[in-house]
Amino acid sequence: MRQAKILINDDLAGILIEHEEGYEFTYDDLYLNRKDAKAISLTIPLQDTPFQSEHLFPFFDGLIPEGWLLEIVHKNWKLNPRDRMGLLVATCKDCIGNISVLPL
Repeated sequence: MRQAKILINDDLAGILIEHEEGYEFTYDDLYLNRKDAKAISLTIPLQDTPFQSEHLFPFFDGLIPEGWLLEIVHKNWKLNPRDRMGLLVATCKDCIGNISVLPL
């Protein structure tokens, strides 16, 4: 099982977990109770129950580099391009926008 912290503007928004059945994302309780809390995406709205998926959520998959950047990651870091969680954690510490993904 692998886990990652999902940050919005450097604030912990939730935890993404990869397990044998797929993926789970849960918003952090402290984040949900903030007046300025915002959803990480339209497809993952604010809620206190976990989101479940057999595949990596499209929002997170969309953060992973593509094309020549993915080739650089594959060649230099020896990461399997099909290991979506591994790619997400390795390459999305400083994404475009306000989302960051950090290993837990």
